[in-house]
Amino acid sequence: MIERPASVVTVLCLVTLGLIPVNPSVANADDTGKVRFYIGTYNSKTSEGIYRSELDLATGKLSEPVLAASAKNASFLAIHPNKRFVYAVSEEGAGGVAAYSVNQETGNLTLLNQQSSGGSGPCHLVVDKPGTHVLVANYSGGNAAVLPISADGKLEPRSGHVQHEPVIGKNDRKKSPLAHSINLDAAGRFAFVCDAGVDKVFIYRYDSTKGTLTPNTPPAGIVAPDAAPRHFAWRPDGKQAYAINEAELSVTVFDFDAKTGALTAVQTIPTVPEGVDRKGFSTAEIVVHPSGKFVYGSNRGHDTIAGFKVDASTGRLTAIGQFAAGTMKTPRNFNIDSSGKYALVEGQDSDNIVSFRIDPETGEFHPTGHSINVGKPVCIKFVR
Repeated sequence: MIERPASVVTVLCLVTLGLIPVNPSVANADDTGKVRFYIGTYNSKTSEGIYRSELDLATGKLSEPVLAASAKNASFLAIHPNKRFVYAVSEEGAGGVAAYSVNQETGNLTLLNQQSSGGSGPCHLVVDKPGTHVLVANYSGGNAAVLPISADGKLEPRSGHVQHEPVIGKNDRKKSPLAHSINLDAAGRFAFVCDAGVDKVFIYRYDSTKGTLTPNTPPAGIVAPDAAPRHFAWRPDGKQAYAINEAELSVTVFDFDAKTGALTAVQTIPTVPEGVDRKGFSTAEIVVHPSGKFVYGSNRGHDTIAGFKVDASTGRLTAIGQFAAGTMKTPRNFNIDSSGKYALVEGQDSDNIVSFRIDPETGEFHPTGHSINVGKPVCIKFVR
């Protein structure tokens, strides 16, 4: 496992499997079925790899987790659009990405192969919409890479790679790049890499045919010095994007130009209340509600989920409260199922995942009374 500060090493990712509807009317609010999800973890005395569980959409109850595949520090997951394959970063040695096939009946995973991630400390990855490539961000390496996917789901050696360079910060301090996440726009034309080390959201032109990344003009969206942008999420209509800043404990709202790829920062709002002692705290994950009406971000140390209402016309944010306090410790990651009814919040340092019902009008979280125990949870994918 890669050694990082305690505020950074806490990792859980809850990532929705399948397509999140752009139009909220697509989601069936009366759905009472069960949804399978996968959980990526760091290895520990109580964790051996990737687990599976189910969310009951009628009650919010979670089934007992079952080991789907043994894996080494599979901290973040991504799902192929056809849902037949799962990809996971492996924070071991020089860093790798592993491919798994999905048993459609049981949900268990079988390792297909593994390739180098192109840098040390892989921490986030996505699959493009055509399902032809995996894009991965390498934290310690300060870079991003593209790995082709073959017809049988296996990964091929990288086809694209970009390296971020150190910058000089305050007081002539050298700042090394730390690539923390990678995301694509809805059209798949641009890739966005949050770099917490150099305070930029790098923008690349993405070629899904060749599997390459090319620096864009403009080259990046900019946040405040030492803010440390970490993760990135889109408003469903694609007009705005939101970056959560790890060190500043804030969310930056960007207007997006779909023609040029440009990100223009238009608002930055804190994730913790005014007057809170932020020493030792950091943020981690950011998630947009499927309806597009709300945005949420996780606060580690403060151990809450910050909620924001989205202005329908501008995409700007207004704080609505702090949720999930006292239910877990160190929420590096969380996610919302595609119906928008439930949020699952993990506690990496409390080894649990807690279920909350989301009020569709106010955006507030309400406890369902249900949770499960998982060692060092890192990532969940819902399979509709």
